[in-house]
Amino acid sequence: MSDTKTITNTQKAIVTGASGGIGQAIARELDKAGYTLYLHGRNKLALECLKDSLEGQHHLLVGDLNDNNIQKRLLATAFELGPIDLLVNNAGVSGFGELADCGSDMLANQVQTNLIAPMLFTQKFVQHSLALRQHDCKIVNVGSAFGAIGFAGFSGYCASKFGLRGFTEALSRELADTAIKVCYFAPRATQTSLNSDAVTQLNISLGNAVDSVDEVAEQFMVFLNSNKTRKTLGWPEKLFVRLNGCLPEVVDMALRKKLSTIRTFTHKVTQESL
Repeated sequence: MSDTKTITNTQKAIVTGASGGIGQAIARELDKAGYTLYLHGRNKLALECLKDSLEGQHHLLVGDLNDNNIQKRLLATAFELGPIDLLVNNAGVSGFGELADCGSDMLANQVQTNLIAPMLFTQKFVQHSLALRQHDCKIVNVGSAFGAIGFAGFSGYCASKFGLRGFTEALSRELADTAIKVCYFAPRATQTSLNSDAVTQLNISLGNAVDSVDEVAEQFMVFLNSNKTRKTLGWPEKLFVRLNGCLPEVVDMALRKKLSTIRTFTHKVTQESL
């Protein structure tokens, strides 16, 4: 379940979903910053390739976070040599299509992977951290701009990320009198393998700006080194998040104009699945 090397750095971090996309880019930035990393993923070969490309001496945590027993085992390994300074809950899945056409397994998997698994993993992490009475520990949950803006075609994904944002906010307030700081980092559309061809074409048709994983990771480090607890990337996404919180009707009208374009691509997904 694990592959370890001797720890040499003082700052230690767990990064879930580190085998590709945003997680891999964040791992590279943390490596540059001198962290000793526990790189989590389900693909051991991909994690080994990542570890070999980094400068520091790091560790692999291989397993499915949807399995409660594996969560326990991975965290026991990570905490074996002392406290962890940073947990980056990045592992997640996406899904695109109209709700009426989405399979129940796909919807359940989105909620399980994007919300339930990080909640339970964080719970165990907090228990370990409190037991060690450690100081200056930080948890960063990687969400999405869609965790604050409900978007047609992404109802399951939005539900899971809205939930993750609410969980982060509640836990941050719950642990406000401890040394554990809980934060929410929300990228906008990003170039990753999670995006289907339909989603890529949808972003092009709507004129949505799409960030590279390296741009997201750079902004993650800026956020990590700040005192902020929330950050949404991109414009007009930041504006829409604010508007959706206080004037959701304005966002309703703006996105209603895009619905016919969105349906063009959700219908393509439905036809391809038949």
